[in-house]
Amino acid sequence: MKRFVLFTMLAGILASCNSTLSVDNTPVAHLDLNRYLGEWYEIARFDHRFERGMEHTKASYALNEDGTVRVINSGIKNGKLKEAKGKAKLTDAPALLRVSFFGPFYGDYRVMLLDKDYRYALIGSGSDDYLWILSRTPKLSENDIITILEEARRRRYDIGRLLWVKQE
Repeated sequence: MKRFVLFTMLAGILASCNSTLSVDNTPVAHLDLNRYLGEWYEIARFDHRFERGMEHTKASYALNEDGTVRVINSGIKNGKLKEAKGKAKLTDAPALLRVSFFGPFYGDYRVMLLDKDYRYALIGSGSDDYLWILSRTPKLSENDIITILEEARRRRYDIGRLLWVKQE
């Protein structure tokens, strides 16, 4: 009986966690992975412990022989270059990848907005705790920033939480 009660409580907690997602993190319908590969500058992000205090951050994506994507995130913290190497696996949804930096643990990488020329992207995750604005260049035009922020706001992200990353 105790096991049943514990299981029921745990199932209820997990169900409530899934139902509290307050944002629309639906990925775009199409992603040409070959066009997406390469270097991206991090323009803004929600603060989180993995990148706290980092500036001049970039992400680099390259195709591995096994079809996975090599991911290298880099940035400067306290005057020193820091790198995190990981890999991403493709899913059935073209703009939803599963990324890991810690062994068997994977998290969602959702391309939620992508410029038609692949100049910028809005990236989310499986929760509303993470958000990134990426660009092929260290700076975006004011019009591009407005477009991205409008999309993030439409998806109910709190854009006031964005930390603007020093790139130059």
